[in-house]
Amino acid sequence: MQISLLNKYCDAHLPWYTIYPTVPDFSALVGATTCESWLTRLPPQEPVSLYIHVPFCRSICWYCGFPTSRTRGERPVRNYLAAVRDEIGLVAEQVPRALPVSDVHFGGGTPTTIAPGDFLALLELLRHRFAFSKSATMAVEIDPRGVTAEMIETLQAAGISRASIGVQSFDPVVQRSVNRVQSEELTASVVERLRQHGISRINFDLLFGLPHQTVGSCVDSARTALAMRPDRLAVFGYAHVPSYMKRQRQIDETALADNVARAEQAAAIADTLVSAGYRQIGLDHFALPNDELALAQKAGRLRRNSLGYSADTCQTVIGFGPSAIGRLGEGYVQNETATSSYHQHIRAGRLATSKGYCLTAEDRLRAAIIERLMCDLQADVPAICAAHGFDPIVFADSADRLEMLAEDGIVDIEEGFIRVKQEHRFVIRAVAAAFDTYLDRTPF
Repeated sequence: MQISLLNKYCDAHLPWYTIYPTVPDFSALVGATTCESWLTRLPPQEPVSLYIHVPFCRSICWYCGFPTSRTRGERPVRNYLAAVRDEIGLVAEQVPRALPVSDVHFGGGTPTTIAPGDFLALLELLRHRFAFSKSATMAVEIDPRGVTAEMIETLQAAGISRASIGVQSFDPVVQRSVNRVQSEELTASVVERLRQHGISRINFDLLFGLPHQTVGSCVDSARTALAMRPDRLAVFGYAHVPSYMKRQRQIDETALADNVARAEQAAAIADTLVSAGYRQIGLDHFALPNDELALAQKAGRLRRNSLGYSADTCQTVIGFGPSAIGRLGEGYVQNETATSSYHQHIRAGRLATSKGYCLTAEDRLRAAIIERLMCDLQADVPAICAAHGFDPIVFADSADRLEMLAEDGIVDIEEGFIRVKQEHRFVIRAVAAAFDTYLDRTPF
């Protein structure tokens, strides 16, 4: 890709479009009362997904942009568990009946900071308050540096079937520069133990654009990961926002790659994974051909949610814990991000919703187009408009940006059908942004 196009379209400030409208567009006008009302109107027969955010880690990685805090003692975790159990009760009181559950994800942070017995008790409560299907998929995020043999046995007993393992990079120089030292041997050992305990579906997270990374070190990390044959890999670009995430101020900015080098790193990792038989999924995921993501992509039912790409077709996501985002029928809700504020609301016997967004019909239309672009790298805009009862004229505000993208050879447009060229998939966010009516309209 030309350097001029990379510098023009690789905007680190563009949203990742896991959801639309995006979190910066959320408003405090949507609070606990609104969330309660939306919960009561959920269809009682439709399956839902559950997301549980655990905001603790045993050590803090400097690159991390998620709301987490370091804890070495058990009291903060126990206090959190008491609050999240109460939150589960508050939510369950609002819904019409025990909603059917098809998908559960424990994220963070590091969910495996929860003691084994407490983890089982939390899942038991969820099973008591909701109607888990026999085929419900349950996944957990794991930091291999702290997971114990007892915890792995607990995950097996709990019915966890998928584990997402943070790797980022196997290069020791890069690891030290971001405060995450994690050997290949340790990672491989944890993967092997998980598989021995029936947790056979393994995801890896890799990063590019970290300090001191090169194309060579990125390829080496990808090859090391391939030797462990994970089912999926998520390959994200490091987002350096030290004004927002104070922990990132410990990273040496002079050692960060520019846009061109980042693009070269991303392309090199992609080539390595695809050459090894993985299917490229959307912008930043890779999956073996028999993985659910690859099958969903092939069938045209790949989805995008607050966690990234998903084969989960649920329209409703209920989030628990600090900062958790939910998607209900009428819109999005997000809990208080600060753990102290979250606890305060729950102790007072009310939901911890701090902000959200009430979707309009046009929002749903734009979200559908953006989702198809992010998932399929193409979108039949007239057909999607017709399905939502709209005339494509609603996108007159997108015309200039789309024309610019077409003139620069990023997309092909024919009678409203937009197709992103394969060699330009890494700037798909710039294409999606053309349909974001809330984004700053300053020219690229």
